Amino acid sequence: MQWRTIFRKEMLEYWRNFSWIWVPIVFIILAIMDPLTTYYMPIILDKAGGLPESAVFEMPDISAVDAFMMSLSEYSMFGVLVIVLITMGAIAGERKSGVVELILVKPVHYGTYISSKWAAKLTVVLASASIGLLTSWYYVSLLFGDIPFVLIIQAIFFYSLWFVLVITITIFFSCLFKSSSAVFGTSIVTLISMSAIYRVFSHKLSWFPNSLSGHISEMLQTETISNSLWGASMITIASTLIILSISIHIFRKKELA
Repeated sequence: MQWRTIFRKEMLEYWRNFSWIWVPIVFIILAIMDPLTTYYMPIILDKAGGLPESAVFEMPDISAVDAFMMSLSEYSMFGVLVIVLITMGAIAGERKSGVVELILVKPVHYGTYISSKWAAKLTVVLASASIGLLTSWYYVSLLFGDIPFVLIIQAIFFYSLWFVLVITITIFFSCLFKSSSAVFGTSIVTLISMSAIYRVFSHKLSWFPNSLSGHISEMLQTETISNSLWGASMITIASTLIILSISIHIFRKKELA
């Protein structure tokens, strides 16, 4: 009952601050920006002018899979930034304002409080990201070629695991610090460090969470789910559960202190 109550409170808050409107819009723009720009670039350059006379601008042939992966690339960059920005104050903001004390005095279990807010944030972000990727798939199918719908659903599922981990990492630092700027900085540094580690040791870390995008691209091309994709997914899920558990433990210690 407590979990549902806090979850509903968060959902209501997202309606009131228009998160259910602007977050999906942001993810739709991120998802369709690169595929549409790439397809219409010759027309844009022709209309804008600036090319020498008789010059011909030819775009390389881009497959439907490559076009769709452009959307995931934007998500990996700007989508992650958006997620950290909208998640960094989830716990830290309420700790700083004193709202946490008012809620926990009910009493509410620490795990209930953290997990319900975590689930509410997942609901908004994953729904918005899925809408964006489905919109991208629609335009990619029109402009570049068809990708089976089943593969797109699989791609959305596996890539969502990466977003779940990003949200969990941000929630962890939100339990650790009261300052939203500190949460933002440490979350971004952690994610950049993970990316750097994977770039250096990618040949040895085929199950690392950052490898999900590469395995998804392979899945879309071969239409089969590789063992590496399953392995990376399991590691990502396990890492998420461990970090979430540590977050609850840290939050309980800090509040009891």
